[in-house]
Amino acid sequence: MSFPSPSISSSLDKVPVAPSSCAIEFYRAADYAPEESVGYLMRRVLALVAQEVERQLESSDLTNAQWVPLFKLSIGQASTVAELARGCHLDAGAMTRLLDRLEAKGLCRRVRSVADRRVVNIELTAAGRAAATDIPRVLSRVQNAHLAGFSVAEFETLKGFLRRILGNAQVPTPAPPAARGAHET
Repeated sequence: MSFPSPSISSSLDKVPVAPSSCAIEFYRAADYAPEESVGYLMRRVLALVAQEVERQLESSDLTNAQWVPLFKLSIGQASTVAELARGCHLDAGAMTRLLDRLEAKGLCRRVRSVADRRVVNIELTAAGRAAATDIPRVLSRVQNAHLAGFSVAEFETLKGFLRRILGNAQVPTPAPPAARGAHET
């Protein structure tokens, strides 16, 4: 699951990424402990935030899987089925099933493009727009609760660290020596 942020892609373009050859080995196979992994910790935080967001959106009958595309549509991050599937990191089939549920709830409708019949646009209904209005308040409240005790400087530092990790993750990792040797002859 991802938390949409309208400004994240533009800020990621400016993230400096250290070359992988200069990377410090923070983990070693001999004493690797999953619960000490940054990835594990980020996944746990994300799962707990997602659970709380879903709990707080229970009254609006939106699941975690449903509020994300609804929110992306409401802030203009997607307008077609294909864009929404990419933005939600779902395949076309999963997005179709999700849109079926959102349509059944009366929150959106699929409309074929007049300019290109292959394109299916998604429009929020009045009920969908109303449901989406509470999402930013819930996200703000839940994320602020998870950041309790952080100073503004710590918050900004944390975001910088996370952006750096994200930037590093977007750089292809070289194949292990055994894999490279098998292809090099």
